[in-house]
Amino acid sequence: MKERNTISRFIEDNYLHFNAAALMDAAKAYEKHLEEGGKMMITLAGAMSTAELGKTLAEMIRQDKVQIISCTGANLEEDIMNLVAHNSYKRVPHYRDLSPQEERELLDGGFNRVTDTCIPEEEAFRRLQKHIHKIWKAADDSGERYLPHEYMYKMLLSGDLEQYYEIDPKNSWMLAAAEKNLPIICPGWEDSTMGNIFASYCMKGELKPTTMKSGIEYMTWLADWYVENSKGKGVGFFQIGGGIAGDFPICVVPMLYQDLEMEDIPFWSYFCQISDSTTSYGSYSGAVPNEKITWGKLDIDTPKFIVESDATIVAPLIFAWLLNY
Repeated sequence: MKERNTISRFIEDNYLHFNAAALMDAAKAYEKHLEEGGKMMITLAGAMSTAELGKTLAEMIRQDKVQIISCTGANLEEDIMNLVAHNSYKRVPHYRDLSPQEERELLDGGFNRVTDTCIPEEEAFRRLQKHIHKIWKAADDSGERYLPHEYMYKMLLSGDLEQYYEIDPKNSWMLAAAEKNLPIICPGWEDSTMGNIFASYCMKGELKPTTMKSGIEYMTWLADWYVENSKGKGVGFFQIGGGIAGDFPICVVPMLYQDLEMEDIPFWSYFCQISDSTTSYGSYSGAVPNEKITWGKLDIDTPKFIVESDATIVAPLIFAWLLNY
């Protein structure tokens, strides 16, 4: 029996019922999945990067507790923004009480609010823009094409951003991922700020849309990756929140099985979702895991967990268990 450190012991001793027990069960099953040779995809919805999940996720990457990540474009860029502009962020604990006028004052002051945290326009978005544009332009001029996260990796690994670092770089999950060349899927990247900026350059005629590889190319790449990595214990699916970060990659299995007629392709071999979305008519994010059986994503005996709680609380605790903090 592994000897547990402080946080892990506390979880094991106290998280015994209801959502707390679901958290504990999901963490133990995740750990067992890896110990038996399985691989894990983590999907990041919402603004988990702005919530500074990198403080634990970066170490999860370094310790091989995750083999592939699917995330929104916001999470892709906001981890790097926090890396280079953290000191200029503004926290608004009383965000529930803000009037429309106060919200407008934040905008006029160059701040974009994410719940209680305001991202600084100039120090974050614009600081990255000039560096990423240079990389986009070089690819465009030479006729090269890359996926959105590959451009981000090039920017991080160039060292050009080191002059701006305002947090300990070990707490940046994107930097940890770049250093490992961890596979990333980023569906719907176009709706992110960097995606909007890229589109603006295309509209001005400075860049070609084809310089950025598409979501379809992400899916075809993921299909090849899944075929190669689902042997043996298989690939698990750890979903933080709902939305496209989870909806997009989980569909690769039924696509391979039904559309490519790979009848022996394994289902996802573990599933956990952390979400506060409630089950309602037509809600995918709020659907219980068993519904995914009918769509050919999970099997009858796939270990399935749902923790109906705040992901900013639950995910770091599960990661703490896996890292034996």
